[in-house]
Amino acid sequence: MTRADGRRSDELRPLVLEPDFLEQPHGSVLLSQGKTRVLCTASIQDSVPRWLARKGRGWLTAEYSLLPASTGERTEREASRGKQGGRTIEIQRLIGRAIRSVVDFEALGERTVWLDCDVLQADGGTRCAAISGAYVAARRALDRFGLGRALSGSVGAVSVGVVEGVALLDLDYGEDSAAEVDMNVVMTGDGRLVEVQATAEGAPFSRARLDELLELAAHGIEEIAEEQRAAAEAIRA
Repeated sequence: MTRADGRRSDELRPLVLEPDFLEQPHGSVLLSQGKTRVLCTASIQDSVPRWLARKGRGWLTAEYSLLPASTGERTEREASRGKQGGRTIEIQRLIGRAIRSVVDFEALGERTVWLDCDVLQADGGTRCAAISGAYVAARRALDRFGLGRALSGSVGAVSVGVVEGVALLDLDYGEDSAAEVDMNVVMTGDGRLVEVQATAEGAPFSRARLDELLELAAHGIEEIAEEQRAAAEAIRA
């Protein structure tokens, strides 16, 4: 099949990470992946939740939101409805789990890292982009306070799927909407799995297809990790 943007089946959308996009947060990055754009910030607080008090360990948590016009047609802010939707809760828990997988909480000490991921424009893969950007924001914030040792490695995420019988890397919205298999993969920079979310949208798929998609995701995350490393280590202005 020919992809609408001319990419190969194993090619990421153009990926750009702009560190320190905002001045006020301890760490920030604007991640653009094709037309999807996510602003990720990290703030470090010198306290922990009550259930962790006096245990000598830190914590990390994440929040996620879609801006009202990020999907084209304006959607109501969740704050105005008085509660978060199930999708939002699911995604922010995923982001938190993903980044916590590479955190040494004893090295962090009794501090909390708050990650905020706001989707400015959505064209597929927003949860994956949020994870990849949140890691960079967290790394920038921790390095700022000499706490870089609290991260044991990097973590990133990418979507893969099957469209018209072909395995594709990094689906945009049109591809995701037509996918026969839809899958989000979270991996560390050295290739270890953190989480796999896979769904057959129609007919079940084989173990061989699963392995093919995982291999494709690993290829994509290897590229993402290189861009993350460059953004995380960029000299501050």
